[in-house]
Amino acid sequence: MNKKELTEKAKLHLWVLCFEIGERRVGSEANRKATAYVKKVLEESGWKTEATELSVIDWKTDGAILTYNGQLFEVFSSPYSLGCSLQGELIAIHTVDQLKQADMKDKIVLLYGEITSQQIAPKNFPFWNPEEHQYIISLLERGNPKALVCATERNSAIVGGVYPFPLFEDGDFDIPSVYMKDTEGEKLLACTGQIVELESKAVRISETAFNVIARNNVETAKRIVITAHIDTKIGTPGAIDNGTGVSIVLLLAEMLKKQPPKYPIELVFFNGEDYYGVPGQVKYLKQNAGKFGDILLNINIDGVGYREGLSCFSALDIPGNMRGILQEILLNTPEIVEGLPWYQGDHSMFLQNGCPAIAVSSQWLIENIECQDITHTSKDNLSIVGYERVAECAIGIAEFVNRL
Repeated sequence: MNKKELTEKAKLHLWVLCFEIGERRVGSEANRKATAYVKKVLEESGWKTEATELSVIDWKTDGAILTYNGQLFEVFSSPYSLGCSLQGELIAIHTVDQLKQADMKDKIVLLYGEITSQQIAPKNFPFWNPEEHQYIISLLERGNPKALVCATERNSAIVGGVYPFPLFEDGDFDIPSVYMKDTEGEKLLACTGQIVELESKAVRISETAFNVIARNNVETAKRIVITAHIDTKIGTPGAIDNGTGVSIVLLLAEMLKKQPPKYPIELVFFNGEDYYGVPGQVKYLKQNAGKFGDILLNINIDGVGYREGLSCFSALDIPGNMRGILQEILLNTPEIVEGLPWYQGDHSMFLQNGCPAIAVSSQWLIENIECQDITHTSKDNLSIVGYERVAECAIGIAEFVNRL
């Protein structure tokens, strides 16, 4: 297929994923529609597929309300938090030292300032869980407050374009919480010591989701694993995070079936990269425990196809022969450049298990990660996609794999 044909196919896949289906949060019916769609496309291309079931929770909210003496404050239910309807004395905490000393029992706690400067890692997150974050969670759980109100600033480097961002996004953390803008938190500080009322109309729902894995060969030794996550954050259609990545893997399924490479290929659509428990990634780790030495290379695709700038391939710990081939492809493909190293994606789990990786993304996105306001928001829609960039990445990956 030529670039024009691939571009049109990419448009079709992205239309289905990001417009007809839309937000694909883990556990939702839309998420299951998306995995059914990719499985169908893979099978039509002649790949052997499997869908691995995952036990997850879906989550919904009808909003949140915080009031004091008739004054209304704008708050939002923290994703995957338990709901609540309660009242209690408001206390305010802005440092870990204050948190250690505070009497929080049966109170509503406003967290603001220093302690809310970065999102707290989910308590059971397997890949990144700083001791300070674990300590904050343990202090809160021991303190047993009724609920948390978290006032947060803008932090694009950690949570994309979301402002305010939820301090907690954790279905394993059972203290009800809401979040608000830092400016709203400054107003709420005046109510410290008073009785406030809080209602969060949130609910957790037991559900299922699926990883989809496809193979062109029964052999699993010395295989190349190409990955993209299919899920989105709540509230976004996830065009470049990560509808474009999914679309590229679907294009590769067709391209590599017509021109099979030397090595076996495994295509993996992970469910959970934008979800607190990364269930799809955890399941894959268990399925491949002790066998990551069989993986020759991981190519992970995430954040590709932004309309501004070029695409980038970031080589991470790849051996010399692979680097030489990659450099030749980059030299002959001006639309693709070598990218800065970055680790906020599923390729990190392969690196942590000793596998070399190539992370495929958009140069503009990687170089502006600390100031962009697109990912994880409603702005991440089809209007920002450069469809030719998507086709170019598929061509570049296919050429690289076939030359190994």
